[in-house]
Amino acid sequence: MARTVRDAALDVFRRRGLTTMFANPGSTEIPFLTGLPGDLRFVLGLHEVAVVGMASGYAIGRGGEPALVLLHTTAGLGTAVGALATARVNRAPLVVVVGQQDRRHLSFEPFLAGRLRSLAGEYPVRVEEPAQAQDVPAAIERAYHAAATLHGPALVIVPMDDWEAPADEEREPAAASGPLLRPTGSDSQAVDALAAFLAEATTPAIVVGAGADDPETWAALVELAERLVAPVYQEAFGARAGFPQDHRLFAGVLPSARARLRELLAPHDALLVVGASVFRQTAYMAGRFTQPGTRIAVVGGDGEEVFRSPAELTVLAPPGPVTRALADRVPPRDTDPPDEVRRPPSPPPPAPGEPLTASHVLAALAERLPRNAIVLEEAPVDRPDIHARLPAREPLGYLSAAHGGLGFAVPAAVGLRLASADRPVVAVVGDGSALYGVHALWSAVHYGAGPLVVVLSNGGYVVMDRLAEKHSGTTGPFPWPSFGDVELATIARGFASPAHRITTHDELVAQLDDVVPTLAHRDQPLLLDVVVAPTPTFAA
Repeated sequence: MARTVRDAALDVFRRRGLTTMFANPGSTEIPFLTGLPGDLRFVLGLHEVAVVGMASGYAIGRGGEPALVLLHTTAGLGTAVGALATARVNRAPLVVVVGQQDRRHLSFEPFLAGRLRSLAGEYPVRVEEPAQAQDVPAAIERAYHAAATLHGPALVIVPMDDWEAPADEEREPAAASGPLLRPTGSDSQAVDALAAFLAEATTPAIVVGAGADDPETWAALVELAERLVAPVYQEAFGARAGFPQDHRLFAGVLPSARARLRELLAPHDALLVVGASVFRQTAYMAGRFTQPGTRIAVVGGDGEEVFRSPAELTVLAPPGPVTRALADRVPPRDTDPPDEVRRPPSPPPPAPGEPLTASHVLAALAERLPRNAIVLEEAPVDRPDIHARLPAREPLGYLSAAHGGLGFAVPAAVGLRLASADRPVVAVVGDGSALYGVHALWSAVHYGAGPLVVVLSNGGYVVMDRLAEKHSGTTGPFPWPSFGDVELATIARGFASPAHRITTHDELVAQLDDVVPTLAHRDQPLLLDVVVAPTPTFAA
């Protein structure tokens, strides 16, 4: 039988390790999927947000190797755009194949034809729309390279009849293509400039972000911080932790409000920002990020991130080798260490008749989770308490949706368990957040992934209540109602997932004592729908 474009594309997938496919397909994908070879694993998601979220977690859990996604023309790509935006900001490399109607009558815009090239806007790192069927394999190869090097989703739009067209070996990627080599190193001139920048500082501090979340960079930053005796802050709204948050020099998460940021950073005359931009914000506030006289240097591998940062010294390079060389160059400083961050004590159990709070739940988790646990956070009103009680103690110990859209944590937890089967994975989400990604629990059950999902069920969009109270100076009423009658445990069981509704501290402790020891090898998800009182305050 003659070799087809589909055969050639499958070879590219195999050669590039794209053998697990996350998909929610439709009719335009039938020619590709029918008779799919057994060496490709197909993971069905019941909603595109779940599909992209699972693939993102899978890619991140594999150390940044791209994951494969299959979406269905306009409906699939359109529904997935928000999740693709999150993948871009979270540095999740994805090769996204998008189905299209039959090329032979696209000019007549038939049913299911999609105007796809610009549908996802500027969030893809690359969009490939092959001119002919025979160009599809090379387009997939280019998308893989773009996803791997630019750390985001790369799209390939494939008309459904292309798969069965005869292949053209002259237009295929070289069959002998080896792995994509991404050499890393440190430029001596850049290290010299950074060393001089720090040598002139009296009270330096380090700010870290998601781009520093890997073992090499963590180790180098620990040594550098100890040599400088400098506090290390985590960027606000970071996708991942860039430093061990149980280290004595960890100084906490930066506030996003500029006035508070200026006040906190005022004692420092120099800031070395690694793997983060300067600085992530939410509500606009006038004024500078820092006090006049505070100098800023930025080191990062994301060009867009470092270029938009107001810094006097910018180094575009992999943070790990640069900080390693810098740590070797910087002499130890003889100065008093900063005060250590004080972790809040565990609250006593609620008295009879009193409700659980998010702090009760988070404290119980903190007392039980092993240090290598991966905690995914998507509970906006309780994010400060999550940071305070559940520090990241190993690389990939913390993961969040840095773009701010909901629906990431539950699917990403499933993808992480599929990729990192030896690490406990816990998603801590609000009930509003959980509703966007609960579909992924079916995939977790079907494909044997076992994250723990802890839902802080406060019965509404409480972060909206708190923000509206700040804005208006009143306690409402506001247009959005509460939804305390929604039971996530019931919904989860409808997707075939084990789930429990919890209303008392004894139930909470008993469930955690039972499930936490199993998390490293668990092959079935569990959702704990914990009813908590709304958190009364919120500080961004």
